[in-house]
Amino acid sequence: QVQLVESGGGLVQPGGSLRLSCAASGFTFRNYDMRWYRQAPGKERELVAGITTDTTNYADSVKGRFTISRDNAKNTVFLQMESLKPEDTAVYYCNAYRRLLTTITYWGQGTQVTVSS
Repeated sequence: QVQLVESGGGLVQPGGSLRLSCAASGFTFRNYDMRWYRQAPGKERELVAGITTDTTNYADSVKGRFTISRDNAKNTVFLQMESLKPEDTAVYYCNAYRRLLTTITYWGQGTQVTVSS
């Protein structure tokens, strides 16, 4: 059974930091690109950061503040978030993606991040 379980969300003041984790199971983690998305109330889900085997990419809004990383030995992907802003408030989702003959994608249940004083 495929599972992506996010953790590490919470309430933080502007300028603060959080580290999100996503523990994966039920599929061959190292073969998948891993991504973090977020969805704020009333807005569409947006891609925040992605990591392949050797490359990373970020949304312009988080470049220089967020860092995505992965530990293939532990089947876990991380999102280190620094200098958080109120506009970073959203539910953050972990996503696993692989394109073969067809596209395979898995989603976690999400974790709430609230940036507020």
